[in-house]
Amino acid sequence: MKYTIAFVAMMAIASPVMAEKWDMPTPYGDSTFHTQNISQFADEVRAATNGDLDITVHSAGSLFPHSEIKNAIRSRQVPIGEFFLSRLSNEDAAYGIDSQPFVATSYDDATKLWAAQKPVITELLAEQGLMPLFSVPWPAQGLYTKSEIATVDQLAGLRFRAYNAALEELATLAGAAPVQIEAADIAQAFSTGQVAAMITSPSTGANSSAWDFLSHYSPINAWVPKNIVVVNKRVFDKLSAETQAAVMDAAAKAETRGWEMSAEEAKVKTAVMADNGMVVYDPSDALKSGLEGIGATMLETWTAKASDAAKSILSTYQN
Repeated sequence: MKYTIAFVAMMAIASPVMAEKWDMPTPYGDSTFHTQNISQFADEVRAATNGDLDITVHSAGSLFPHSEIKNAIRSRQVPIGEFFLSRLSNEDAAYGIDSQPFVATSYDDATKLWAAQKPVITELLAEQGLMPLFSVPWPAQGLYTKSEIATVDQLAGLRFRAYNAALEELATLAGAAPVQIEAADIAQAFSTGQVAAMITSPSTGANSSAWDFLSHYSPINAWVPKNIVVVNKRVFDKLSAETQAAVMDAAAKAETRGWEMSAEEAKVKTAVMADNGMVVYDPSDALKSGLEGIGATMLETWTAKASDAAKSILSTYQN
């Protein structure tokens, strides 16, 4: 018996500490700059911790569907994941302010809005045992259709792809019919006639080969929405102080890098669409004013329903 105990003790001393392995679900494919940025984040964490924390990225909803990622992190089925922030706007309007049309329409505006939004989002997520690590915007959202649109009235009756509550509301106010379609299903939705128009980023447009089923793109710069990477706080707190610091350092770098990638993405992917035959045209004054009017109506509705925390974001941003 004593030899057995001695052997076990010796093996425990000789054996290295097992690396912590995290599975990380993300909703977008490997060609998406968000996923590429996250993969680099995972690589940097692995390098900085000498492999003590090994994050495996599961892209394109392969581990959990987009709609389930946040709750999977909350329930500790996975410790970390990425999702589109305004998907949570039904929980609190604070999550969706970046998807309100024509509130923030440039990267400078979006940076200022995130500075106002982040403290509130951090508190809301903390109530669910979650902690934000970093957030990265998509390029400003543009309008995709099968012909040039000169006025909002021309959107009436079109089946319109939506990906959150704000876009559903915009489509309805424009007289269109919103249909919830995930990014991975865009091509099929258009080819089968489920939808005939959409507002999304040039990144999503190019990645889905929009020229195969649409002909016109207009950079209306409706809003600059964000993805967010979140970690389960209890799991994070179990890491050593050195590993926590490495994660936070890599997260800060990923946020800075991601914003730069987004700006470059807007230019490159718009050019890709033009090179593939899509007509890229500036929105008319009539279209802009019509959409901005819808945006103003939506903001009034948002303000009337928003929590005090959500309204504080808008107040901070506007002042």
